[in-house]
Amino acid sequence: MTRPDGEGLADGERYTQGMSVRREVLGDAHVDRAVAGTVPLTADFQDLITRYAWGDIWSRPGLARRDRSIAVLTALIALGHHEELAMHLRAAVRNGLTQDEIVEVILQSAIYCGVPAANTAFRIAKDVFAED
Repeated sequence: MTRPDGEGLADGERYTQGMSVRREVLGDAHVDRAVAGTVPLTADFQDLITRYAWGDIWSRPGLARRDRSIAVLTALIALGHHEELAMHLRAAVRNGLTQDEIVEVILQSAIYCGVPAANTAFRIAKDVFAED
């Protein structure tokens, strides 16, 4: 599959597209905090993730955002990236996953990623769901 909407985009256009998708998925408050917290040390990284992760990958039409969220949740659980899991649990709900579906994703991950990883994911999910 070729890159439909992003093919031939200049970096500035990819950044603009990425920032739009990033805000839709993560919410304005999160993105505003990330941008406000940018310092010279992290500026290139913030630019990279906006252009590449959000402007290129999350902008592709091959998977719906809810499906991308399922893949991201599973990867974060498998790799133990707990610091990102809460943010992406919120994003998964924003992308249309229900709490019951997220429970199923975590249960599925218990088999392939390990029970301790799923146990931690459930703890984090409980805290995120309690925020509502």
